[in-house]
Formats: sequence, C-alpha cells, structure tokens
Amino acid sequence: MKINWKVEKKRGNFRPMLTYNISLEEHEAAIAMHAINIAGTIPRVPEGNRSWCSPCCDEREDGWQPESFHYISVPHFKNGSSSGCIRLPFRESGEYPEVEESFKMLRTAYEEVVREVYSWKPVSEEGELNITSETKEQIAASIAAQKMLNLFGSEASQEE
Repeated sequence: MKINWKVEKKRGNFRPMLTYNISLEEHEAAIAMHAINIAGTIPRVPEGNRSWCSPCCDEREDGWQPESFHYISVPHFKNGSSSGCIRLPFRESGEYPEVEESFKMLRTAYEEVVREVYSWKPVSEEGELNITSETKEQIAASIAAQKMLNLFGSEASQEE
C-alpha cells in the first residue's frame, strides 16, 4: 500500500486542505483484501464546507476542542485506489502532525490484516471416486445379461 498526501493552505484566514491518495500494490489486490476503515486523529472542523475561518471563531476560538474526527480507509481490492480531501482546522503554526499520525495508524491496522490474510495458504485438492467392488458384484449379472441381449438383438436384425 502506498499513501501520498499533501497539505496546502492559501495565505490569510483560509483553512488548509489535505488531499491524499491511497493505492494498493498488485500483490495486495491479488489476495482480495477487504477495505479497512479507522477513526484517525484528524479533527472535523465546524462548518467544514467553509474554506476560511476568522479569528475567534470555530477552531480559532480559545479552548476549542474537536467534537469528532475523520475516518480514513484503505480501498477495496477491486478498486485498487482511493483519494480524498479533508478540510483541516486553521492553525497559526501551520503544523498538522495528526495527518501523518492518522496515516500511520491506518497502515498499522492494514498491515495486521494483511499478515493474517497472507497466512491463509492456497489450497488445491483433487479426488476421484469409483464404484465400489460390492456394487459391481451386485450389478455385474444384470450388465452382462443386457450386453448379451443387445449383442443378440443386433445379430438378429442383421440376419433379417
């Protein structure tokens, strides 16, 4: 699995935008890995559809604490990749350590499942069963009689 992300913010009171792409490698998709979804540590901002945040409002208010956090996911194996955008809270420091922390949490959860799924070995089994000798003995006389009748029946029709 490969995770790429980028945090970009315009100058001023704009909130930063996290864009990311998560893609599976061929060998991961080949094991029909199911999607993994975790609650990360990236806070949901109030009015998340608004690209800006004025001083003393929302996350810029003294003592602000997030009410919830974003979920991030590893894509389903049939899709192979997924991408997303998350609006991050405004921070004067411009630092967002929770982004990398959340992706590391996702990677850890994913790798645990991958190790488990890889432990399930492939199976190839073949078999063959034939009729038992007891059954052959019971039906042998009937089969022989039918063959003889068929043989004599075809000879009789040839003589006519």
